[in-house]
Order: sequence, then structure tokens, then C-alpha cells
Amino acid sequence: HTLHTIRNMFSSSSSLQASTSQIVHHQKLTLSRKKASSATLPRGVLQVRAGTATTADIKNGLSIMLNGQPFKVVEFQHVHPGRGASFCRTKVRNYLNGNTKEETFRNGTTFEVPDITNLQMQYTYKDEDQYVFMDMDTFEECRCPSGDFEKFITEGMTCSVLQWDGKVIGVEPPEKVTLEVTMTDPGLKGNTASGGDKPATLETGLTVTVPLFVNIGDRVVVNTANGGEYKERAK
Repeated sequence: HTLHTIRNMFSSSSSLQASTSQIVHHQKLTLSRKKASSATLPRGVLQVRAGTATTADIKNGLSIMLNGQPFKVVEFQHVHPGRGASFCRTKVRNYLNGNTKEETFRNGTTFEVPDITNLQMQYTYKDEDQYVFMDMDTFEECRCPSGDFEKFITEGMTCSVLQWDGKVIGVEPPEKVTLEVTMTDPGLKGNTASGGDKPATLETGLTVTVPLFVNIGDRVVVNTANGGEYKERAK
């Protein structure tokens, strides 16, 4: 009887040690997962993780997947007809080839959101038809083919370089940029809103409409979000 009791005591002790070991292992695994989930990307990198969106989430700049390719919403309009189901009319641009098309979606349509990485990089120089950008922390370079962004950027400007599926799919300039006027008609004195306007060519080749008082050599602020629109003369 005494021997049986001792065996039971050793068995209970072994079970307790096993349970304690399992608890400690679980705690370490949980802590490891927490550390991994809290890990951050390198400074200057923003990652838009894949997920889903619906027509209620549509806005300018939203990225969605259509037929297996990433697109960016550039225009949208929610339509609520008197009869029939509501829908959303959009204009989307293909990140891969730059083509724009119109798409209409019934309300409630669900989209996959592409996994896009946004790298803050500095435009350094142009090599033939490619634009070279540098990560100022790692000094790594990447090359981007020409696109709409080229009419807004000058050397030394920091831009968002977009990557998807391991390749560069686009460049987004800052929302507002300051550029020099290189060609326009002679300016007129006065700074009035009702004084009329005129075309002006900027240092990147972009043509915008400016007030009559703007002269060659002036620097102007341009809004890049809508294709290039004069905002004000730089101070």
C-alpha cells in the first residue's frame, strides 16, 4: 500500500510539471506572437494590407482589384434613381498600364483591396525614359517608367513610390507642389480675383491657368490631385 501511494505521488508530480511546462510554453508563444504583430515596418514605409471594401467605401484614391489587377478610383458618383436599385458610377485607372475606364457597380458590391506598399523616396535623376528614386535611409534605388507624375516632380522632391506583387506600379507626387513659371504672357499689375487669367508653362512642362499678374520666374503652388490646378503664387 505504501509503495502504491509513493507511485501515485510521483505520477501526480510528473503531471503537474507537464502542465506547468505547457502553460509556460503557451505564454512564451503568446508573447512571441504579440511581439511579431506589434513589429513595425521601416521608417517611411506604409503598407496597405489586402482586405475588402464595398461600394459604401468608394472614394477618390481607393485601390481595388478588378479582374485580378489593381485599380485606383479617380472619380465616383453614388446614384439613387427614383426607381430601381442604387448604384455607384466610377472612373478607375489601371496601376499596371495607366489605362482609365468607367465602371458601374450595384450598391453592396464587394471588392478585394490590393496589398500595396507605399515607400517614401526622393526623386534623384532621370535616365532616358526612366525616373530614378532613392530611399534616403538605405540608399537603395528603384526605377519607374514615365507617367502622369512626371509633370509635377523636380529633382530632390520626396514622392510616394507604390509597389504591388514585388514590382513598382506607380508614383504619387505630394498633394501640392511649388514650380517655377518658364513661359507666359507679360504680367499685369494688381492682384484681383476678377482680373482674368492666362495659360502658363511651368518648369516641368505642365501648363496651368494662372491670374494675369503672374510673371515668368514666379513660383506657383499647384494642386496635383486633380491633374494640376493653380492654387496661389508662392510666398
